[in-house]
Amino acid sequence: MTPPPLRLLIDINVILDVVLPREEWFTDSAALLNRVSEKRAIGLVAAHAITTTYYIVARKNGRAAALTTVADLLQMCDAVPMTSADFQRALALGLKDFEDAVTATAALVAGADYLVTRNERDFKHVPVVARSPAALLPICV
Repeated sequence: MTPPPLRLLIDINVILDVVLPREEWFTDSAALLNRVSEKRAIGLVAAHAITTTYYIVARKNGRAAALTTVADLLQMCDAVPMTSADFQRALALGLKDFEDAVTATAALVAGADYLVTRNERDFKHVPVVARSPAALLPICV
């Protein structure tokens, strides 16, 4: 019997590495997002990352590109809704960066197996395992 696909909460930096494209990280991030689009893993994204992605892409590449990016992202990944209690939980994590805390909380809320980021050290004190796209590629087959 095949195990269920991994549930991956994808940090905004991985999304932006592909969309912008950021050369140094593009290949691994794009390969991981391809695995999600092929349903080899379940893609999840914190709801706040959707609006932030739109804002950053619109500033860099225009509104039409931002709309396309968000539409593609929502086809590939499920948005993780957050409640006031979840934001309180994020505050309680005590991370330096509140956005990282909200992202980690979204991973917990969604029951993610991994939080996919290229900034693993920013998530070392949270109760969900953070891994880079490169580290997860071999197990998302």
